Amino acid sequence: MAVEGPMKCVKFLLYVILLAFCACAVGLIAVGVAAQIFLNQAVNQGTTAGSLLPLVIIAVGAFLFLVAFVGCCGTCKENYCLVITFAVLLSLIVVVEVAAGIAGYVFKNEIMSEFNKDFRNKMQDYKKSNQSASLVDNLQKRFNCCGADNYTDWATVPTMPSNQVPDSCCLNVTVGCGNNFKVADIHHEGCTKTIGLWLRRNMQVVTEAALGIAAVEVLGIIFACLLVKSIRSGYEVM
Repeated sequence: MAVEGPMKCVKFLLYVILLAFCACAVGLIAVGVAAQIFLNQAVNQGTTAGSLLPLVIIAVGAFLFLVAFVGCCGTCKENYCLVITFAVLLSLIVVVEVAAGIAGYVFKNEIMSEFNKDFRNKMQDYKKSNQSASLVDNLQKRFNCCGADNYTDWATVPTMPSNQVPDSCCLNVTVGCGNNFKVADIHHEGCTKTIGLWLRRNMQVVTEAALGIAAVEVLGIIFACLLVKSIRSGYEVM
């Protein structure tokens, strides 16, 4: 028995929300992949709580897409069991998202500590490993920074000649610009502080987006429950 009256409007709004869920799922997967790539490049890490966060985001995004598909099928067919399953799974996602958000806030200092440690190690290997040199240069160019705390950190690198920093530290990067450098011609800020500020700004944006997604998910749960009630009433009438 098809829903009637106000429930038709609820059903339509649920379709709109499901479409939004699909877009959010794709967005979560993209954010998770980008975060994982950044951590893999910037932090030589093992399996830690901080390193698992991007994988959790990717898993939540994939699961949300699957849940949206279940919800779409249940809404289209007005299937009581599928809509109930959709509401339960969506509630589970909300719980996981809240937990992931809390974990991200708690472990953000751990992630920065790992980055600081590994960045310094890569500085020590700058002249020994092309991979380390490439990573350090890319980060220093991208974030307009030099060294871990500041440019003087390069003086502690045994393999780096005195009065020399990588060319990527220069305000205007050219070959050899880091040799016998002048302080006015290089970046002064360290990469740990600069990248830390960048991470905090982006984490705030992600947190605000997650709260918005959670609000829409709660709305989807409410509409799903209303639709379930209407479907059950239809069965009782029959």
